[in-house]
Order: sequence, then structure tokens, then C-alpha cells
Amino acid sequence: MRMGVENVVGYEREVEEEEEEREMEMVVAHGSPQQQMKLVVVGYALTSKKTKSFLQPKLVGLARNKGILFVAIDQSRPLSDQGPFDIVLHKLSGSKWSRILEDYRQTHPHVAVLDPPDAIQQVYNRQYMLEEVADLNLSDSYGKVGVPRQLVIEKDPSSISDAVDKAGLSLPLVAKPLVAKSHELSLAYDMVSLQKLEPPLVLQEFINHGGVLFKVFIVGEAVKVVRRFSLPDVSKRELSNNAGVFHFPRVSCVAASAEEADLDPSVGELPPRPLLERLARELRRRLGLRLFNLDIIREHGTKDRYYVIDINYFPGYGKMPEYEHIFTDFLLSLMKQK
Repeated sequence: MRMGVENVVGYEREVEEEEEEREMEMVVAHGSPQQQMKLVVVGYALTSKKTKSFLQPKLVGLARNKGILFVAIDQSRPLSDQGPFDIVLHKLSGSKWSRILEDYRQTHPHVAVLDPPDAIQQVYNRQYMLEEVADLNLSDSYGKVGVPRQLVIEKDPSSISDAVDKAGLSLPLVAKPLVAKSHELSLAYDMVSLQKLEPPLVLQEFINHGGVLFKVFIVGEAVKVVRRFSLPDVSKRELSNNAGVFHFPRVSCVAASAEEADLDPSVGELPPRPLLERLARELRRRLGLRLFNLDIIREHGTKDRYYVIDINYFPGYGKMPEYEHIFTDFLLSLMKQK
């Protein structure tokens, strides 16, 4: 049956109106068609917990206003079939995901991948995590940055005491899982109790630091520092009067913020900005990472002796002040570098 002229015109107008409605929906969601051309599309592959803590409504809203769109990556589909993406943001584990991402980086060199899987793996292993800090041996007029002496125990807890003795480590010792995907740690006061620990683990000499650590967030070239309460100092008397292993599920968290605490200036004063910026710059280059943080302590009784005790990839940025502005500015800066 042939359609009349009036019907054809009406049908075409209906189609045009539907297209205009869809276009208006896109404009409302993402800006004008001209602005759509400038959208920075960030594909993200995060755990549900990380998605909730990082992609908070304030960040998503600010990003949209700046022309940044976050799109969830479907892990059940080939990555190359999705997008196109300008940036891929991820924090997933496993060799399969690493291979997928590495292949994607090779075939999509124009996409900024945050960050390379191989570089991330280095800071997931506490045996190698602090090597670049130790090799850097940073020392200038603002202070000296080192790492605690440490020992890797891969198996056989009965041999820990002998290994500690041979390495010349001093008690108390902080015990941390070898794979840095757990924030649990223990503090061992005596040699006998060391045998109660469960390898594989890393033992670090405990350094008195006034019970405060500095969490240094790094987002590209941006550096933000906050204070957190930490393990309290251990005196010689306490060491001699205590025995056993004390477990701590998570020492530094947002609930342990020391920002508003009335701290002794010798404990609470932030490390010099130039020192932190130099450290961050060097580690960005050496580690090949752009999203990480450093846990730093100042040796109690000193003004300028600092130790990096942990490095975390893609940490809890949601706890970092002004993270929404810092992170969106960083994403836009990546596009300018292309």
C-alpha cells in the first residue's frame, strides 16, 4: 500500500522530532553537540567498593561540568570493542586482566592507561616496593629520606628468629603481608613471638615517630599531604615489660585523622614541601606511576630524618581534601600532553 504525501511528510517530521529529542537528551546530559566533541571519555575498571569510594557524586558532577565522562568498562566484553576511550582508569588484579590491559596499550597507544600493569605489580610486592626509595637515598638541605631496615620471610616461621638475628634487626618489629593488598600489620615485641607470625611476610624495624604519619597523595604532578594517627612510640621500658604479637587491622584510616589534633609541633609539623615534591617527582619517574601515595614518618627526636614505610597504588583518594578538583584537573592535563 502506497503512503500518501501528507503521511510521508508527517512520518518524516515525526522522525526528525525524535532525533531532536535524542539530541536534546544528549545536550542535557553532556552539553551541546559542539561540547560533545570535546568530551574526555574515561573508561574505568574498578571493584564495586572502589567505584563507590572514588566515583562520588561530587566528583562525577564536577567532571561532567569540565567535559569529562566516566564510563564503566564491561569486563565480560573485549576491551577493544568498547569506547572509544581517551583514558583508562583501573585497579583490578590478576594476570588475565594485566594481559588484557597490556595488549590494549600496545594496540591503542593514543589512550592514556593509568597505570601500566607491570609498574603496579612492583608496589604490590613489599619485597621490592621500597627499593626505589632506598636507591634514591634522597638527602638535601630540607632533610633525608630513607626506608626502615627490613627482612623478607617467605616460609618456615620457626626460622624467623635466626633470620632476624643474622640480619641484625632490632625489636620491636613490624610484620606486614608480603603482598600489599592487605593493610593489616602486627607488632612483635620479642624473639619467641616471631614464630607465631605467618609467612610470607616482611619484617620492618619499628621507628618511633610520635604516633603520627604523613600520608602523601600523588596525582600526576599534584602533591597533597594529610596527617594520620599511627602506632604509638615504644620505649625501652615498654619493650622489656611486654611480650607477644599485637595485631592491628588497619592503622591509618580516615577515622584516625590527626588534622585537627593539638599536636606537638615537633611531631605534627608537615615535612618540607620542596622535599616532598622532589621525592614525588623522582618516584613518579622511577616507579612509572602517576597515581599513588606514600606513608612517611619522621623519626621522633629529629627534625629532618624521614622514612617511607609504605607505597599504595591508586589509594583512597576520596579521603583526600579537594580530590575532585585535583583529579579532574589531572585528567584534563593528560589530554593536553597528547
